[in-house]
Amino acid sequence: MTRVILADDQALVRAGFRVLLESAADIEVVGEAGDGQAVIDLAHDTAADVVLMDLRMPGVDGLEATRRIAADPALGELRVLVLTTFEADEYVFEALRAGASGFLVKDTEPEDLINAVRVVARGEALLSPSVTRRLIANIAGRGRARPIDSVTLSVLTEREREVLTLVAGGRTNDEIAATLYMSPLTAKTHVNRAMVKLHVRDRAQLVVIAYETGLVTPGLG
Repeated sequence: MTRVILADDQALVRAGFRVLLESAADIEVVGEAGDGQAVIDLAHDTAADVVLMDLRMPGVDGLEATRRIAADPALGELRVLVLTTFEADEYVFEALRAGASGFLVKDTEPEDLINAVRVVARGEALLSPSVTRRLIANIAGRGRARPIDSVTLSVLTEREREVLTLVAGGRTNDEIAATLYMSPLTAKTHVNRAMVKLHVRDRAQLVVIAYETGLVTPGLG
């Protein structure tokens, strides 16, 4: 059973998402919050797997709540799925940098919302849709994020850099394996090693680092 926290300052929005999510037999909504601090408190109390996080909330907003969750070792297994009204929301990129595992626009089809929760709960990043790659490339290209020193990449082997480049293009482990003539398990191992070496939670942050370090040029993928 996937346990979900709904974070949005509008009660009607939360109620709508609750109905949609609980129509799936394998998803349970274990809490609702109208501000970021309440989200963090619920995260500690409920052992949830996923937070559906609205970024624009009063008090501690969703961006800051995402940062705090990502930085808290006790919440290391909790994944944040950002909800936004606009695909081009400038805060989405910052949320990915802060530790979010992906994002969805609020008018996403119910089936896609349920699938997204399942994907993120498995520890995967929601990066397959081309709009996500365009968003990251577009905002990174405008220089809105602070660049990471290229020395960051020196901890990676040449093969891990190749894998990171493909991850940034939204490739799955199977696709990486086919491209680099290795097994999917080996591809997964390289991805996991890159995450450990770069101190990130999942593939979403690998993509951000790939753009910020200049390993991937904005517009590719």
